[in-house]
Amino acid sequence: MPDHAAEGAAPGARPARPHHKLTEDGRRMREVLSYSRRGTRFTPRQQEAWDAYAERWWVPDEAVDDPAFSLAGCFGRTAPLIVEIGPGIGESTAALAASRPDHDVVAIEVWRPGVADTLGRVGAAGLTNVRLLSVDAVWSMEHLVGPDSLAALWTFFPDPWHKTRHHKRRLVTPAFAHLAATRLAPGAEWRLATDWADYADQMVEVLDAEPLLAGGVVERWDERPVTKFERKGLAAGRAITDLAYVRA
Repeated sequence: MPDHAAEGAAPGARPARPHHKLTEDGRRMREVLSYSRRGTRFTPRQQEAWDAYAERWWVPDEAVDDPAFSLAGCFGRTAPLIVEIGPGIGESTAALAASRPDHDVVAIEVWRPGVADTLGRVGAAGLTNVRLLSVDAVWSMEHLVGPDSLAALWTFFPDPWHKTRHHKRRLVTPAFAHLAATRLAPGAEWRLATDWADYADQMVEVLDAEPLLAGGVVERWDERPVTKFERKGLAAGRAITDLAYVRA
């Protein structure tokens, strides 16, 4: 598939994906992103899962460059759509999707070994209502998700970027909160969790200030399984904060 960023997008095409944006003189544009693309080396188990399921359930990055691409088209049916940002190794993804067979779940994860782990869990559970996407979540929410369309949004243990100078890279910002709120259907819920107290405080401050959302800190969501990231936070003595916000 052609690289639209290099050759120029056709009329009506979506803007280039992150890492594909160029300056006027053709140089790659540096952007502030909420993630870093970590190692891509697979363990034998991850490679086995990738080989077995990626062709069916992972959406190649280049596929979204097609202006005709749609998330609904990945499933071959019309169903309420849920987006999960940063599923990690897919523990929550598989458990929550299994209890919602009448919903389609798009899990956005750029860490390729995590994608492989998630594919393995989805495959082991025999699920057909999950697809994995490895394109920037902010771009995806803006360009692939329609306004008022999401049945739910899940963001569990996003990268805390705990050094102060890196806070600008955190996902939950006023701009993203507004974008996410516009993509939720009225009455739909955004569930979040973090094990970093200062990030929890930032989430509350940001989300409370978004007029389209109402909610706050809640008791731990019992549907969400205890994940590797949660166990790591607990082992380090950090408290887990769950939040739930509803689109007005």
